[in-house]
Amino acid sequence: MQQKMIDLLEKTGFKFNEITLFLTAIVTIILTAVILHFVLHKVVLGRLDKFSKKSSRVWMQVFTEDQLFNRLAFTVQGVVLLAQVSFWVNRFPAFSLVIVCTKLWILLYALLSVFSFLNIVLKVSNKLGLSEKLPLGGIFQGIKLLSALFFGILMVSAVIDKSPLALITGLGAMAAVIMLVFKDSILGLAAGIQLAANNMLKVGDWLTMSKYGADGTVTDIGLTTVKVQNFDNTVTMLPTYALVSDSFINWRGMQQSGGRRIKRSILIDANSIRFLSSAELEELSKSKLLKPYVTKKIAELEQFNKEKGYDLDASILNGRRQTNIGLFRAYLEEYLNQHPGVHRHMTCMVRQMEPEFSALPLEIYCFTNTVVWKEYEEIQSSIFDHSYSILSAFFLTAGQSGTGNSSTVTLIERRQPEQINEGV
Repeated sequence: MQQKMIDLLEKTGFKFNEITLFLTAIVTIILTAVILHFVLHKVVLGRLDKFSKKSSRVWMQVFTEDQLFNRLAFTVQGVVLLAQVSFWVNRFPAFSLVIVCTKLWILLYALLSVFSFLNIVLKVSNKLGLSEKLPLGGIFQGIKLLSALFFGILMVSAVIDKSPLALITGLGAMAAVIMLVFKDSILGLAAGIQLAANNMLKVGDWLTMSKYGADGTVTDIGLTTVKVQNFDNTVTMLPTYALVSDSFINWRGMQQSGGRRIKRSILIDANSIRFLSSAELEELSKSKLLKPYVTKKIAELEQFNKEKGYDLDASILNGRRQTNIGLFRAYLEEYLNQHPGVHRHMTCMVRQMEPEFSALPLEIYCFTNTVVWKEYEEIQSSIFDHSYSILSAFFLTAGQSGTGNSSTVTLIERRQPEQINEGV
């Protein structure tokens, strides 16, 4: 082919020797590379960039980012250069070194093009909301790792002029070393697939993992790490495989349910719990929330005591009577049922918990009708503000854990800084 071209040029009057032929080959290669570079980078890529900026399609705007077409252009230039050099290598063996360098050039920019394409696909999926359902970041990082390993084998084979299959066969003996070096990556890739398959975690979920001090929103799921933006604006990095091997709390279910749980107790001084007199019952029955309950309960107790023949005046131990804490508990349940911030279709109750020394915890268990943090805290605070403020209306006092009545709380004397420093 070379000789035919030389003969054709000599017929036009050109005379070639080895030096002029070598210089002609060099000039031809350089001119072709310059012209091709100008056409691809100035004309084609320039027009493509202008078109993408005018386009209203999201995918078209993203596809021109991350230098994908720029790297593809360099890859094409490398392929053309390789074809030209391969054409002359039989006549000029010195071009063998150029062929090796060109192959490395092509493989490098091909690998970078794969990286750019994966980055663009990830950006498109983020804008379309697809990455919230799948941890594409970790999967793509795994693909990048495998691609880098594959292209690395091709580069080494190009340098030593051996078949890639020979290198891949030799890697079998190094499998144990490779698994040790890439242990975290392999575990992370397997964990990412498991997280996606079981829908355990996605970007945007609220995650709590006390072992690692994580309590916030998941911002990224990578191949080896998961990034969590905590509520104090700190960032916690978790090993991806730890989300499979250890337990964590995902608050997504709460956020999707539309209700967030309130589970907090009011401490009642056990010494203030007692039976209510008729006058006190009559006074409390003036409450619109309590009147139906008090009326029904009085009728129920009177019928029970009459059937059993109990003489309530003979002894306080006779019969059944209404207590102030029982009435307080009934009031709170009715109050919660009518509260505008409490969810109507979720569990709502007030219950007694195990006593703590002389304090009796009365637990409020219900769900708010919002999952917004600030609104949730406002509803919870308003409920307990009201609950503590009406204790005296039921002849109850707030208790302290371990002491009972707040008037009996023993305060620990605060030591001076110099005493602390001296170990006093």
